Amino acid sequence: MFNWLERPLIFPAPPRHRGNWDMQWFDKEDVYFESPRGPGRRAAQLHGWFAPHPKAKQVILYAHGQTEHVASLASVVARLQDALDASVLVFDYRGYGKSEGRATEGGAIADAMAAQQWLAERTGKLPEELILIGRSLGGAVAVGVAAERGAKALILENTFGRLVDVASYHYPWLPVRPFMRNRFDSIRRIARYEGPLLQLHGTRDRIAPAKFARELYAACPSPMKRFYTVRRGVHHDATPLAFYSHMAKFLDEVEAFRKIGTLPAVFSQEGSAELSSVG
Repeated sequence: MFNWLERPLIFPAPPRHRGNWDMQWFDKEDVYFESPRGPGRRAAQLHGWFAPHPKAKQVILYAHGQTEHVASLASVVARLQDALDASVLVFDYRGYGKSEGRATEGGAIADAMAAQQWLAERTGKLPEELILIGRSLGGAVAVGVAAERGAKALILENTFGRLVDVASYHYPWLPVRPFMRNRFDSIRRIARYEGPLLQLHGTRDRIAPAKFARELYAACPSPMKRFYTVRRGVHHDATPLAFYSHMAKFLDEVEAFRKIGTLPAVFSQEGSAELSSVG
């Protein structure tokens, strides 16, 4: 019974008709690529939007949350393009939007790896030279990719350390820990990622409380990481505009570190900072 209930709770894909699939106000390409389904099974065809920047400084793969799909993310893609001078690929996991199949933990991470590979080939880069951004459940997907393949930087918004902890927080009377199949143990995975990490979390997030995000942050062995909180921020708030500036600054520091091999002074002591929910 619990396994039957688990999938719609973890992967509540929105109806395809929700959102604008024929967006005209920014340049994008509808792209399709395949993600493996396992031995002897036909690969799943996935769909995404690729928004190239004419003078790209960064290349970004964006993994969305559990209640989103590509057609709801135009403004996010446009802001990332403008703020970071970035080419951006946003894609749908299997079972979301125009992508085939049914979502699972392993499938979603495999889908993100397929998207990463497609984007690397399209832009002439190595997979580990791409920036991974993940929001909510997409943060766990992005961590899975970063742990396996690395990233130029990993940026996480309103995500968690272990999905079983979040489930136990919401359903303390159910035996979720022994029976959940889709566990998304990002704490275990991020221990294998030593690249730059930037995290953002709302202080009033009741869906994935900030304590779970801080546990994830603490588990990352990277010497170059930063944690921002959003004062009075809740789970489904839009990304504060100020955070785009912090992302740009962080990525400039990452680039400087890659060139000279010296850790910027701002990371000599670990800390965190606060943003306004309207900033």
